[in-house]
Amino acid sequence: MQIFICDKNERLDKFLANKLNVSRNQIEQLIKKGYVKVNEKVVTKSGYKLKENEKVEVSPPKIEEKETKKADFDIPILYEDEDLLVINKPPGIVVHPAPSYKEATLVDWLKQKGYSLSTIAGEERFGIVHRIDKETSGALVIAKNNKTHEFLSNQLKDKSMGRYYLMLLNEPLKEAKCVEEKIGRNPKNRLKMAIVNNGKEAKTLFVPIFDNLTAAKLYTGRTHQIRVHLTKLGRYILGDTTYGKKEQKINRVMLHAREIYFTHPNGKKLSIIAPLFDDFKNLLPKGNENEKINNLSSFFNNYDRMCK
Repeated sequence: MQIFICDKNERLDKFLANKLNVSRNQIEQLIKKGYVKVNEKVVTKSGYKLKENEKVEVSPPKIEEKETKKADFDIPILYEDEDLLVINKPPGIVVHPAPSYKEATLVDWLKQKGYSLSTIAGEERFGIVHRIDKETSGALVIAKNNKTHEFLSNQLKDKSMGRYYLMLLNEPLKEAKCVEEKIGRNPKNRLKMAIVNNGKEAKTLFVPIFDNLTAAKLYTGRTHQIRVHLTKLGRYILGDTTYGKKEQKINRVMLHAREIYFTHPNGKKLSIIAPLFDDFKNLLPKGNENEKINNLSSFFNNYDRMCK
């Protein structure tokens, strides 16, 4: 526990941010979760106005690590330095633990490898800044410390961090399309998402590359966004039995996070490409245009205006 005495009238979050030398967002989480008291009483509002001589107590939770499950898989590392790493997540691996999932996850693999990771997202999500679904493969950035986690999370919020995806559709798209439709929980099936009037804003740009090979750029990050927005276009991703045909011989959703771009905490702009896994490569249409899929950021420059 840490105890401070306020020496002037000011906001609680601002006061603690200065005292603890951490970000306002981290302070907000501590306050919201009830780990801060003012004059012996829990305060859960960040904007609480402190008065001179009031006593502030901070009791951050102790993170007790649960037993790490043995990960009998390996994950390719695309980039690594003292602040972060970018991995190429294989299909079939869940990113972080959940009560209903009993197998080893990406977080278990990271712990097993001895990585020092950020703790801002809680014990279950060490280092995880963003996630992709179990069956989806591709680029994922992981923070090694809280300062980097906060820096990257802010880029997710202001859309300066982004991803380009590749997918194989059941039918080719005839032309590029920008889909801007709200997404929320499917009222008829809680395991699915859907386009609903009271959902959250979502925007996706789809561009055909060659035959049924298609690329997408996310302008928001909603659950199942690409898969749900494809339903608006009358298409689905091969292997997707949730939003497409139930009977398919392909054993996973053919969706790959091909490229991720963001600014490093040191100010350098990074753009990292995740190689395709064999199961995806084996289904590529013959004659696919590799130049485009190797430089999606430049490729999308010609289409971005469609979603502005």
